Amino acid sequence: MAHQEQYFKHKDGEYVPASKPKNHPQKLGDIVVQMIKVIVMFVPTLVLEWYKLLFGKKKSIKGQIALVTGGGNGLGKALCLRLAREGCKVAVADIDLIGAQRTAAEIRELGLKSAAFKVDVGDQRSIEQLKIEVEAALGPVDILVNNAGLLAMLSLSEGTTQDVQRIVDVNFTSHIWAIRAFKDGMMERRRGHIVAVSSTFGIVPFGRTVCYSATKFGVRGLMEGLNEEFYMNGYANDIFVTCVYPGFVATRKEFMEYLVQLGCRVPIHTPDEVADVAIEAVLRNRCEVITSPLYMQIMIKLYALMPNTVTRLLVGMFIDKVPQLTVRKEG
Repeated sequence: MAHQEQYFKHKDGEYVPASKPKNHPQKLGDIVVQMIKVIVMFVPTLVLEWYKLLFGKKKSIKGQIALVTGGGNGLGKALCLRLAREGCKVAVADIDLIGAQRTAAEIRELGLKSAAFKVDVGDQRSIEQLKIEVEAALGPVDILVNNAGLLAMLSLSEGTTQDVQRIVDVNFTSHIWAIRAFKDGMMERRRGHIVAVSSTFGIVPFGRTVCYSATKFGVRGLMEGLNEEFYMNGYANDIFVTCVYPGFVATRKEFMEYLVQLGCRVPIHTPDEVADVAIEAVLRNRCEVITSPLYMQIMIKLYALMPNTVTRLLVGMFIDKVPQLTVRKEG
């Protein structure tokens, strides 16, 4: 940590340029051995992993405690109910306490334990307080679902400074605070699953949602990095991560009206449909899942390999009026 202090406590004039490092040539024999090892293991490892994903036995999460942020409405509510049907005790957290209470009441009607909590996920202190309250009411969290987010359809030139900061805090930074709050307990118990709701805009960016897309790309990088860190720290078989990439979900009325304005022909899914796919991925310990139809999953996966001119043609297949939305009406 001492070597890193310069990055957190800047002092003028203290920068020391690095000297050119000495090259450490690797022995050709060592490189060849490692290449042979990779070639020999590649196909059987790939086949085994695909077999486990497609045909492996699903794990049971019955009796585990799940916390869902943004659980009061929309996709968050659907995730809460789906987890309850798997036998989980569910902590429903939302800035809309009334919505969270309604979701918790529906879960209790299913005969399962649930409690509602008010939280502002963009505030790190609020998340720390949430941890205290959830553990006191239900116990330590086994499944953390970071679902809360702002569906902010803003270009980079729209919104105030505070609006932009709020989007970043709620859609991205909140994931960091929540993971930091709950992962240590999972590591102590050597059991846990962390789920993040990103978006297909976290794989394929969209020019009228620059800030939103940026935060969803950030969630994607966070979860991939977290997965590797658990592996490096020896928790690969104990703590799992799943990043969910929903397409368009029928949630808020104003969002659906915006899709009509766009002339959108992309399939629209219900929150229940997305929740079913997401929790099925959790039960199979999948690292990521795109909830769109197969043909769109393939297109999304190929996005990074295609030139911009080609991807723009493909976007035009599904959305009519992107070029015309350079200037939008207020509201």
